[in-house]
Amino acid sequence: MSKRELKSYLNELTKRQLQEQVLDLYTRFKPVKTYYNFVFNPKEEKLLDEAKFRISKEYFPQNNRKPKTRRSIAQKIIKHYLQLGVDAFIIADVMLFNIEVAQRFTKEKKINQMSFYSSMLKSYNEAISFITENGLNTDFINRLNNIYVEGKAQDWPNYDEFEAVLKA
Repeated sequence: MSKRELKSYLNELTKRQLQEQVLDLYTRFKPVKTYYNFVFNPKEEKLLDEAKFRISKEYFPQNNRKPKTRRSIAQKIIKHYLQLGVDAFIIADVMLFNIEVAQRFTKEKKINQMSFYSSMLKSYNEAISFITENGLNTDFINRLNNIYVEGKAQDWPNYDEFEAVLKA
């Protein structure tokens, strides 16, 4: 069904029928419920805390488990927040927090897989693009610089690429 057909169908419904359909969607589909819960009660600070906890757990798990260091966890969180319409400042904060936690981890334990560093560079590039698109450069320029400086201090194999992305 196209968007136009959907609009036409919705225009034919009475207010009562439309309310019933929305309530049905709310009870049947978890993403719809999540969306409406967020729209009417955003609690963005709670979302930020949850995201930071989940990302930290990837690198510094509780119960002395082996760290998984998966970038995909942060990416899923960011994608979900974009779908919900979370404030751009919070999304940018999560993007940078992911890289900063990875740097804290590599400060303690060196990672020899180049794919890890390439993944962090991709996250850095995406963060810079997102921050620029949303006009948040002045809010995050210090953190972006600190990530580059820390990568250089830790002698990340691709730290020069971080500098190129930052200055682009």
